[in-house]
Amino acid sequence: MNSNDILHSELFDNGVLRLTLNDQKRRNALSEAMLAKLAHVLSEAVTNADVRVIVLAAEGPAFCAGHDLKEITAARAAPDAGQDYFKQLFDTCASVMQLIVHSPKPVIAEVAGVATAAGCQLVASCDLALAADNARFATPGVNIGLFCSTPMVALSRNVAKKHAMEMLLTGEMVSAEKALQIGLINRSIAPSQLTTETMAMADTIAGKSAMTVAVGKRAFYAQGEMALTEAYQYTSQVMVDNMLTFDAEEGIGAFITKRAPEWKDQ
Repeated sequence: MNSNDILHSELFDNGVLRLTLNDQKRRNALSEAMLAKLAHVLSEAVTNADVRVIVLAAEGPAFCAGHDLKEITAARAAPDAGQDYFKQLFDTCASVMQLIVHSPKPVIAEVAGVATAAGCQLVASCDLALAADNARFATPGVNIGLFCSTPMVALSRNVAKKHAMEMLLTGEMVSAEKALQIGLINRSIAPSQLTTETMAMADTIAGKSAMTVAVGKRAFYAQGEMALTEAYQYTSQVMVDNMLTFDAEEGIGAFITKRAPEWKDQ
């Protein structure tokens, strides 16, 4: 692990890959460099059988401050006033968010500071999110004339519409307690216990069949975009296919005979 790197990566023996944003001078902004690092590491994790769960954390008082506004401002000097740059930037960011959603490995956000704009989007894109009880969240683009339209995609898929619209239209900070109430995070935890509880949750999930978890995660997001009848038809077939796997037979057999299952992740 290179202490000078803006993204630390550490794989534990239990299969938990801990990624830590560490560009504190830029408040862990989703700069071009940070997005490239995240895209690379997340893509590699998809095919690494040793990785079972991913934890996304950050150093410093900010989990992630969103896009790097200095980079954005510099891009305006281009002949097209930055249009091509902005298109590439937001497309890249959207791709990273979708890498998280489409990854077969569960991704847990560990939020110990402020998460704003695309940083809030990053939290909302993760499958689970645990936050320190003094963490805060916001989509404040409206305050600077840039509506948080891409963060809105992840936010509106995690919290009720009126709560999402309140955050988007006011740009105001939301406490960890409020974020818990509206469904943006799973737990609000004392700062001293945040990493311990996050890693414990990651360890619990890492102990499941990776194949089963991947099947379930994929189905969860797919059925959410379907009509009720279509969703039941789709998930019924998913259950049939899952039932025919080794791990399902092993897990059910282990439950019946009161022993611990031996997963083969297949």
